Amino acid sequence: MKKILTLCILATSLGLLSSCGEYQRVLKTHDSSVKFEYAKKWYDEGKYAQAASVLSEIVTTFRGKEQAEETLYMLGMCNFYNKDYPTAGAYLHTYYTRYPKGKFAEDAHFYAGKGYYIDSPDVQLDQSATVQAIEELTSYLEYYPKSERVDEVQKMIFDLQDKLALKQLQNAQLYYNLGTYGGNNFQSAIVVAQNALKNYPYSAYKEQFDMLILKSRFKEADLSVAEKQSDRFRQVIDNYYSFINSYPESKYRSEADNIFKIASKHVKD
Repeated sequence: MKKILTLCILATSLGLLSSCGEYQRVLKTHDSSVKFEYAKKWYDEGKYAQAASVLSEIVTTFRGKEQAEETLYMLGMCNFYNKDYPTAGAYLHTYYTRYPKGKFAEDAHFYAGKGYYIDSPDVQLDQSATVQAIEELTSYLEYYPKSERVDEVQKMIFDLQDKLALKQLQNAQLYYNLGTYGGNNFQSAIVVAQNALKNYPYSAYKEQFDMLILKSRFKEADLSVAEKQSDRFRQVIDNYYSFINSYPESKYRSEADNIFKIASKHVKD
């Protein structure tokens, strides 16, 4: 039994050494066609790191040649599978731009967007990658409106838009919390919330934006000079009716009702 185990370990080790030796030989050759064939082999075997290192060496040498298209696509996908999504996106974007009717154009378009989607950072961080993902995925839908991937792509876009909406909700909430510090931050909260509702009308945070607008208008009215209070509280009441009509079962209903009761006392008949 020990001999069998030893032989298995030895065979595995020799296989790894052989593979490593093969890789080193391919790296040293100056024949781009040989490197291309081995890169394809490794790509098909799922050895994306090895394939990527060879493909990155030959991708420029094949410009204008038969292998150019497949080399560029495989290099993009190797980076995708290696989870280097920005690099993958750059190569894949270049691919479908350079070969809009190429064999891999739809896949390149899709995976460029999906890579940016996966790479989209936490909402607290810069959202440039999120915006780029939305642009790529929206572009995909424009080019392939009947693709079987449409539902998946739309879901990714909605997820990304919700992330951007959440960031705007946090910004609007920050203005609300600042109150009158350094100026009328309630108005800023309203503007941010309204713009977010315009930009992301199907956001999962729509109700929270509308409630924040109602609360901000109420605070603004409450802190207004006497001659402006009546008109501003009337606007609060208008916002209240709009809110309860949109969300009759809202978890914020009691808070909204309380705002309405107070605002009603300040409105002149």
